[in-house]
Amino acid sequence: MSLGLFLAAGLSLLAGFPVAFTLAGVALLFALIGVLTGTFDVAFLGAFPNRVYGIMNNETLIAVPVFVFMGVMLERSRLAEQLLQALAKLLRRVPGGLGLAVMLVGALMAASTGIVGATVVTMGLLSLPTMLKNKYDPAVATGSICAAGTLGQIIPPSIVLILLADVLSNAYQQAQLRMGIFSPETVSVGELFAGALLPGLLLVGIYMVYLSVLAMVKPGYMPAAEQLAGETVRMRTLLRLLAGPLLLIVAVLGSILMGVATPTEAAAVGAVGAMLLALQQRQLSVATLREVVFQTTKVSAMVFMILMGASLFSLVFRGFGGDEYVQSLLLNLPGGEVGALLIVMVVLFLLGFILDFIEITYVVIPIVGPVLLAMGLNPVWLGVMIAINLQTSFLTPPFGFSLFYLRGVTPPSVPTTAIYRGVIPFIVIQLSMLALLSLWPSLATWLPSVIYAG
Repeated sequence: MSLGLFLAAGLSLLAGFPVAFTLAGVALLFALIGVLTGTFDVAFLGAFPNRVYGIMNNETLIAVPVFVFMGVMLERSRLAEQLLQALAKLLRRVPGGLGLAVMLVGALMAASTGIVGATVVTMGLLSLPTMLKNKYDPAVATGSICAAGTLGQIIPPSIVLILLADVLSNAYQQAQLRMGIFSPETVSVGELFAGALLPGLLLVGIYMVYLSVLAMVKPGYMPAAEQLAGETVRMRTLLRLLAGPLLLIVAVLGSILMGVATPTEAAAVGAVGAMLLALQQRQLSVATLREVVFQTTKVSAMVFMILMGASLFSLVFRGFGGDEYVQSLLLNLPGGEVGALLIVMVVLFLLGFILDFIEITYVVIPIVGPVLLAMGLNPVWLGVMIAINLQTSFLTPPFGFSLFYLRGVTPPSVPTTAIYRGVIPFIVIQLSMLALLSLWPSLATWLPSVIYAG
């Protein structure tokens, strides 16, 4: 029944039904079948109201709508457009300069907003026409935009990391209780942000090295543009454009990492900062504020409906004993913790083709997380590994969500196959990043140990 539950949910999602209602509806249907056949105890459903109350009362999750507001407001401020134009002019004579500008702005947007879909669409609308006009290879142009847009998955403050921290904290406590530790430690959002910072920046650096090498080896793919009269950019203008987002990142991320503010408080600071930046760019009005609040409400409602649907789904899955089967399977795999981790990573990667990161985080991680953490894996390292894995699935053809986002704003002259070809090198880079993290876990654990020592 537990296997049938997963299969039925997957088939329903592939059929195009809404995620939140699919998870909840399939769970209720299987619970009814289980009650009628005597294989499910209806008492498990009695815990659902408490779970819903827990979601609504979770202080960490309050940061989600506030970070969404910050991201949407920054998107409406047109700051990314001005930054991209300034960097493109500055790097115009450099082979691959426009691609490097796209990657830099994408990383900055990721660190400012943490929303993948908004970043990919924004970067696609702003930079793709310019790149194609400058005779960039369509595969390189679209691949760069998709890769830059998905950096919001791993570079703090990321909504993915906030949700992962919430789930992993509960999983870590369960794992410690199973190990006989009755004063369990937790995993904070700040620790996961600190753990993801170095791998995220390293990933940006490797992306830019790849683009630079490609521009030198195959200059026809990323030609330098001729500089026209009046197209120079003053360094003072560029610094003025960079100052606002950098200050915002330092204020939000710095306050969380240094323990000065909780994620929710830091998100509130970021939301106010985003409004001030929009005001500075003369983009803040009552109409803009109304639109931003509407989009924030829409995204937040979607996120929390998925959380409630996933919560009901996991309850029914546990009621059928699915978590015990998964635990038994992982514990009996050859290779111990290495074999178990490898299988989980492959499953998460494959699930990323059909499920969004929210469903994976709240359906799959609570099942496999306690088992892996009970084997002695570091929770911060595991969280960063999962985040990069999910980021990779965003790019993987044919179902990668970033590919769909970009396809929606790409002109018909660019074939879908070009987008698929363009992301393959970046997928290889991200898989290499996962291999690096598995060989050197200190890439994710060193900074949290320094900041939160003692």
